Amino acid sequence: MSLKCGIVGLPNVGKSTLFNCISSGKAQSANFPFCTIEPNLGSTNVPDKRLEVLTEICKPERTIPATVDIVDIAGLVKGASHGEGLGNQFLANIRECDAILHVLRCFDDGNVIHVDGSVDPVRDKEVVDMELQLKDLETVQSRLAKADKAARVGDKEARKSVELLQRYKAALEQGKSCRSVALLNDDEVALARDMFLLTNKPVMYVCNVDDAGAASGNEYVERVREAVKDENAEILVISARTEAEIAEIEDYDDRQMFLEEMGLKESGVIRLIQSAYRLLGLQTFFTAGADECRAWTIHVGDKAPKAAGVIHSDFEKGFIRAEVIKYEDFVHYKTEAAVRAAGKMGIEGKEYVVCDGDIMHFLFNV
Repeated sequence: MSLKCGIVGLPNVGKSTLFNCISSGKAQSANFPFCTIEPNLGSTNVPDKRLEVLTEICKPERTIPATVDIVDIAGLVKGASHGEGLGNQFLANIRECDAILHVLRCFDDGNVIHVDGSVDPVRDKEVVDMELQLKDLETVQSRLAKADKAARVGDKEARKSVELLQRYKAALEQGKSCRSVALLNDDEVALARDMFLLTNKPVMYVCNVDDAGAASGNEYVERVREAVKDENAEILVISARTEAEIAEIEDYDDRQMFLEEMGLKESGVIRLIQSAYRLLGLQTFFTAGADECRAWTIHVGDKAPKAAGVIHSDFEKGFIRAEVIKYEDFVHYKTEAAVRAAGKMGIEGKEYVVCDGDIMHFLFNV
């Protein structure tokens, strides 16, 4: 399942440093604007303690975690919607992503250049928002003209598009993102998805703080919280510089000691990866046995045949049923045989909605 989170923000706010920490890719990181020009793509494992527990129980030959793709995109500047800086390239790259990790600089450091000369994360957020909104407004107006013309000659589907596009246009003209527009039914959900609007993508604000703010944030972070309180968006506080130091520590115990000294329970990178996974609307089911313990990625709400198809398309085509064990039951009884003997194994059909953490075995015939 190829879904991508794009790391975006103004130049020189810490995007590439974060990317280096969370990805197998190695983006250049330097103290000048537009250090990143071509987007960097990396795939990183999704930390999941449940998979570690299953591995300890089953002692398989191999363990395969879920992964998420992260893209480090060139920094945006004011005027990007009209092609300023690397604007056209930035907007094209973000359109290809499924969710946005918006990095905001929330630290003071005279040695690190800010493209606008001063630190103001709320202003920075508004610059990016405005450029995305202006580009979406251009797209919406173009599509509205075409849909309105088709609706006038009796096209019912075009009429539905017109109604939604008009609401998007009104929101964008008020300086609001498309994600703020309520979708009234499943038809509108499908229409919205097919429009690929930039401000309709789910977003998480990543507040990049200094070492002192890594554990509890700072005044800049509080200003961001106030600015986004009505957006229903997640905020993550992280110190890219601290995470870079953590990434250099290879010994597990030394790493944990460093985290404790910083007042952190776990690495911010772990929280960021897990949050990105959720932001994409993803969840995990497992297969577990002596050969392999593996975390498989599906969308929240997917049914059993869809999950089977993630393993192999034939599993979905010839789906008969799924044998489902709840994670907690497997941990308690230790083996599939013991779970079955205790009557804790569920036999589920095509309408079963997979739950996060389910351990599944599929029966199929093709």
